[in-house]
Amino acid sequence: MTMALIGVGANMPGADGRSPLETCRQAVARLDSLPGLRVAAVSRWFLTAPVPPSGQPDYVNAVAALRVETGGAIDPAELLARLLRIEAAFGRQRSVPNAPRTLDLDIIAIGGLVRGAPDPILPHPRAHQRAFVLAPLADVAPDWVHPVLGRTAAELLAGLPAQQIRTL
Repeated sequence: MTMALIGVGANMPGADGRSPLETCRQAVARLDSLPGLRVAAVSRWFLTAPVPPSGQPDYVNAVAALRVETGGAIDPAELLARLLRIEAAFGRQRSVPNAPRTLDLDIIAIGGLVRGAPDPILPHPRAHQRAFVLAPLADVAPDWVHPVLGRTAAELLAGLPAQQIRTL
């Protein structure tokens, strides 16, 4: 069974005043309504410092594991387009790289797919460097192995320098 692993994060309140955590929870519910995908598991929620450090508010982060029900295949570009539409529906504004955001949805991996181009690059090109991805990824998919590096999320996390992260 193929799984799509989606990073979920936010550090700004929604336009309607909902908290970043509530926005993220509602976004996960929206992920479950995507055609051919079902939320199989969601990690614990983490509070993390921005990477790179920027003085902006901390992020709420998790990873959702989506079971691919469409014969075991999904077009990564189509999934990315759907995620961008969900972000926009929650008020995401794209201004400068690493800007604060009301919602951020990233494809971390789709099964063992390795893809260098076009977007999305898979697995996510910086996922292995970020505790805010690896800690929830280890929660939700402890057996997942990075298809290029050959290491689990927990092994990759253990090799990182300290990053500010705690469970909510």
